[in-house]
Amino acid sequence: MFDYQEAFSRNIGWFTASEQEILKNSRVAIGGLGGVGGDHAIVCARLGISHFNISDLDTFDIANFNRQAGANIATIGLEKSLIISDSIQKINPNATIINFNEGISLANLDQFLEGVDIYIDSLDIFALEIRRAVFKRCREKGIPAITAAPMGMGTSVLIFTSESMSFEKYFGFVDADQHADNQTKQHIFEDNIIRFIVGVSPSMQQRHYLMDRTKVNIMNKKVPSTCPGISLAAGVLCTNVIKLLLKRGETLQAPRGMHFDAYLNKLVKTWRPFGSKNPIQKLMFRTIKSLLAKNNLVKRQ
Repeated sequence: MFDYQEAFSRNIGWFTASEQEILKNSRVAIGGLGGVGGDHAIVCARLGISHFNISDLDTFDIANFNRQAGANIATIGLEKSLIISDSIQKINPNATIINFNEGISLANLDQFLEGVDIYIDSLDIFALEIRRAVFKRCREKGIPAITAAPMGMGTSVLIFTSESMSFEKYFGFVDADQHADNQTKQHIFEDNIIRFIVGVSPSMQQRHYLMDRTKVNIMNKKVPSTCPGISLAAGVLCTNVIKLLLKRGETLQAPRGMHFDAYLNKLVKTWRPFGSKNPIQKLMFRTIKSLLAKNNLVKRQ
């Protein structure tokens, strides 16, 4: 017989019994269950969080084996959202899970965020438009939103709340809708991808030990990733989920962030006032764009 108090009794001490009850009654929304998202979901389940809104369109394949929770021989070709949902319920059979397995859209966004206490972002790096919409709606509804990117063998974390700098202001995305020229739209899209990368990892520590730069092809969705980076991202992000849900402990909110790299034994707390307009961010944007252009991965404008 499943017993919630017994299953999560080893949490008590770090949490009080009343705090564990708060976690039990909390609902998290997780956008994306590949890469970091699956680990986020499982760590949240082991914390005793019992209510989930989850979403992913993809299925597992063999290229996911090196890092993704749920990826193995038995799950090739199966929906990530169904496998992760099953994993959650095997940890906590009483968990309630709403599966948006057709993806998050403007049409179902309010439903996806209904009753949610915190949003965990792990959407694909190229899903910029729906990511922007989710963060905007979270801010309007007063829902804290958090993202943690695996960077080599480390992770960089950003938190957005109704009191922090907004997601849009921090990243400084440019809208392409007013441009009829498809080539111009593509250039703007590629620039926005670079803005996102620079914003998520403003210290770029991982660049110091990348052994083969030819394996980085951002626009073709080919980027090296490691399981340690994924695990660190889940640990750091979910620790901040605890602090936000229980309303205790310091959180670094945008334009402040944190990048811990286990390979370099280094923790960097970042502060980028003015977000993408910060001189350091502007320089990093130009540097990365130049490097990508040199490798013919983006066009020069």
